[in-house]
Amino acid sequence: MGPPPTDPSAAMQIPNACIHVFISYASRDAAVAGALVEALERHGVQCWIAPRDVKAGAQYADAIIRGISSAKLIVLVLSEGAIGSSHVSREIERASSKKRPIIALRIDAAPLTPALEYFLSESQWIEAQTGSMEAAYAKLINAIRDPVRTAPRNDPAVRLEVSDSTAGAVHPKLRSNWILFAAGTVFVVAALAALLVNKFWISSHVVQEKPVATTSLAPAAGVPAQPTISENSVAVLPFTDMSEKKDQEYFADGLSEETLNLLAGIPTLSVIGRTSSFQFKGKNDDLRAIGAKLGAAYVLEGSVRRSADRVRVIAQLVGTHDGVHRWSNSYDRPFGDVLRLQGELAAGVARALEITVRTDTLQSHNASRNPEAYDLYLRGLHAADRYDREGFEAAANHFQQALDLDPSFAAAAVGLGRTLAVQAEFGFAPVVETYERARRSLETAIRLDPKSGEAHAWLGRLHTAYDWDWAAADAELKEALRLSPRVPTVLACAARLSEALGHWDEAIRLLDSAIARDPLFAGALNVLSGVYARAGRLAEAEATERRVLEISPTYASAPSNLALVLLARGRRDEALKVIQQSTEPDDRAQGLALIYYALGRKADSDAQLATLTREHANDDAFEIVE
Repeated sequence: MGPPPTDPSAAMQIPNACIHVFISYASRDAAVAGALVEALERHGVQCWIAPRDVKAGAQYADAIIRGISSAKLIVLVLSEGAIGSSHVSREIERASSKKRPIIALRIDAAPLTPALEYFLSESQWIEAQTGSMEAAYAKLINAIRDPVRTAPRNDPAVRLEVSDSTAGAVHPKLRSNWILFAAGTVFVVAALAALLVNKFWISSHVVQEKPVATTSLAPAAGVPAQPTISENSVAVLPFTDMSEKKDQEYFADGLSEETLNLLAGIPTLSVIGRTSSFQFKGKNDDLRAIGAKLGAAYVLEGSVRRSADRVRVIAQLVGTHDGVHRWSNSYDRPFGDVLRLQGELAAGVARALEITVRTDTLQSHNASRNPEAYDLYLRGLHAADRYDREGFEAAANHFQQALDLDPSFAAAAVGLGRTLAVQAEFGFAPVVETYERARRSLETAIRLDPKSGEAHAWLGRLHTAYDWDWAAADAELKEALRLSPRVPTVLACAARLSEALGHWDEAIRLLDSAIARDPLFAGALNVLSGVYARAGRLAEAEATERRVLEISPTYASAPSNLALVLLARGRRDEALKVIQQSTEPDDRAQGLALIYYALGRKADSDAQLATLTREHANDDAFEIVE
């Protein structure tokens, strides 16, 4: 797979010569503007709209000026918000000075200011306050295509009267979480602020269609296809803790994960990603069903018993097509030999599958000469799996303690850097201080182990989400892909840079590749849904977000993401029911503010925005401003 794009100017922008219309609108009318762009481009009318078409790294004002200058005419979404917007006034003034024809799509009856009345005195108006929006679109498209009307304006334009109700939608933007990384833009400069948390919005396109009767969060058509099964493919399930006190779950999970990582280093073996394999932890699903869900021909399962300084592991490799045991073995070792044990276990699996493996392939890069440090590292991995504030805090402490005991422990430095970056993105810790700690940890990890693809990938993600340094992000992610081209998390990090640069096709390709290797990777699917939304592929965005909820019903940002996709598709009532299922206070307030506004419940919308501003100003500033 190719590396993510390096040149922000190469992002998927509309060539100036192809621009037909510039869309001017107030931010509160993003839903209407998105629906308008969707309708016009569906009929072959190319649009320029911010933030979608602002090149990553460009000055926003310069991009607006160039967009106006390159357009044949301006379409203004005329409303109370637009009338009171200083940036809309500047855009209209600029368009008039360039003698660009202006068509106003009027969506409410708010009175014009004297200045705007002057600039629009010769413009063509289409009323869209009641009735069918499609009728307004039809007249607008005819007006745009009329060569007389699209010529430089000299004579007063004719007014057309049409009515309609506005469709609900939201601007696609990626929501910062990671994000997932933010909303609006982590992905694209307008979208890039979005990378900071794992949630997304959707700024641009709205599909005109009838509401779906269901408000279920069940999966819909269009989700990624069921994985195909390769002959040399294996899934490593979490080993069972058989210790007397049942207090070694963290060790059993860690042993499974480290064995998976060793197997993943074998080029001729397809290893299912950890996220998908660990979905079956504690479950008694039939192995054949697991194989079908994961696309794995074999499953490695086992148990761990730890007592004092001794470890006993029993492992077996089972064919998922017939349930036949292909290989099994038991190991009894001192805890200090656990790293060698993992290598022996992986080598046994490779031999059973008749795969020739170089000895150094199965040497763990996560080695520490200090057993206590390694134990703390495994505890850190286990704590981070909780994926909540307390879990990340505990994980960071464990990784730091492991590093204190063994400063040469590269994997602990990666774990610490990764955990701190997520804490900062999610707003679980002071952003600037925590990101800088993450940077230092990841740079330390690379110094200790330059071949750590994961360390390069997470540093690239930090450059993308926090620094907005595309060149630095690209350099790290290229190296990560060179070192670990098949690791799902590395592919997902690279996809986020592609998304930030507006390279939708490349982002989708990278995410598809990650999901093919880790089919139940809810985080990658969540990001993929956001990319689909920003690319205007809203049906696929909805189906993919429903798939996230099928895999992980408690995925924190998924209900709000799905609600915003539904809103973008014009299904406002359904969006309202879905957003009310969100357990994240800031997501809920943000989504309700948008949906209430689209439903005409302005007082309720203002109340939710006030809540968001009052309680989340420090970690949701981008969403509040938007």
